[in-house]
Amino acid sequence: MNRRVLTTLAAAVAAALVAAGWAYHEQQADPLPDATLTLVAADYGSGGTNPSQAYWEALAAAFHQEHPGITVRVRTYGWNDIAGQLDGMVAAKAYPDIVEGPRVDSWAKQGLLYPVDQIGGDGAVEMRLPHSLLAATGEGTTSFALPFVSSSRAFLINDRLWQQAGLPMTGGKAVAPRTWAEVEEAARRMKAAGVPVPLGLPLGPEEAQGELFMWEMGNLGGYTDSTGSWTVNSPQNKATLTQLKHWVDEGLTEPAPASVDRTALFTEFAAGRVGMLDGAPVQLSGIASGHLDVTWAPLPTAQDGQASRALGVADWLSAFKAGGHRAQIEAFLAFAYRKQWQVRFGAEYDLLPVTIDALDQLRTDRPELNPFVDALNTARFMPTDLTGWSAVSHAIQTRAGRLLDDPQALDQVQQIAIRGGS
Repeated sequence: MNRRVLTTLAAAVAAALVAAGWAYHEQQADPLPDATLTLVAADYGSGGTNPSQAYWEALAAAFHQEHPGITVRVRTYGWNDIAGQLDGMVAAKAYPDIVEGPRVDSWAKQGLLYPVDQIGGDGAVEMRLPHSLLAATGEGTTSFALPFVSSSRAFLINDRLWQQAGLPMTGGKAVAPRTWAEVEEAARRMKAAGVPVPLGLPLGPEEAQGELFMWEMGNLGGYTDSTGSWTVNSPQNKATLTQLKHWVDEGLTEPAPASVDRTALFTEFAAGRVGMLDGAPVQLSGIASGHLDVTWAPLPTAQDGQASRALGVADWLSAFKAGGHRAQIEAFLAFAYRKQWQVRFGAEYDLLPVTIDALDQLRTDRPELNPFVDALNTARFMPTDLTGWSAVSHAIQTRAGRLLDDPQALDQVQQIAIRGGS
């Protein structure tokens, strides 16, 4: 049975489950006991505009209309701050009820979180997810987080700067590099043509773990192997760092990539100063505002003929047990995963919803995002479900400069992974 048929079948089954299961559960449990829930969420806004606080407050107000006895108080933090804020709350035992954003395995390890099967409407949420996102939750294991929003990545080229460097075009679009050798040649020619940043390489703490993972995948590497065993310090990963450092030393990237965050470099791309980088759909609005002509292409690989894999990204919802608000949290999640709210969040931040019905709506409303939706089918996700991932991710985010200078330092990160972050 092909994927399209499976997806259609899954959507039909999901609709039946929601109608007969989750919706029934909500009805039977209503009215729920009065409660005040605390939601801590990541801020997806840019430069102070379109803050996520506004989205969540609107959702909370609409939820309150249906459940007058439940109030949801919202706090949002930027991606560079939210992990530290949450660490402080957990250390002080001032637990929020719901967290949207990072997935932290140590919370589950400490027994602080509700399993998904206790807050996900008897599996109704998971039945509404595409298989790739369901697998990213830790399919076949007890999961403590649900994906709330997703994205995928592709290689992005500024066509004007590409043409300025005399690089090949077809139909007004860049003939994208397929291999690292072609990336290097294009970057050298862009540098010679005066492009300020031929190849963007954001290895700052915002998302160094994702940027490095994309290049590692292009060299048949990654953080784990097919069995789920840690391979942080594999020869392929060390060779990837050596290649990236070579490009930095040759002046083909921005200076000091470990101090440059993704958001800042995306802004530079929108300003027409960056020739190539690993891009994301969140850039679409900036590209439109800057009136840029661009080419989206598969991520380049180390060797010609090697299959390119997209990076899939998901941000997560998890729920703490300390407040004892399981039923109220379940009702809130049922509301938050409704199609209208999934579509609204994705549209606001140029991200992809995670439910099948919302993804289908996105295909109609935003056809420019279809390549990113398609990429989710075969995308590879970072191992966020593994014990130790939070510590591994943090180590990479804070040590990217050291890793570039000395790829052997990956051995230390591998030991962190093996110890499970302890």
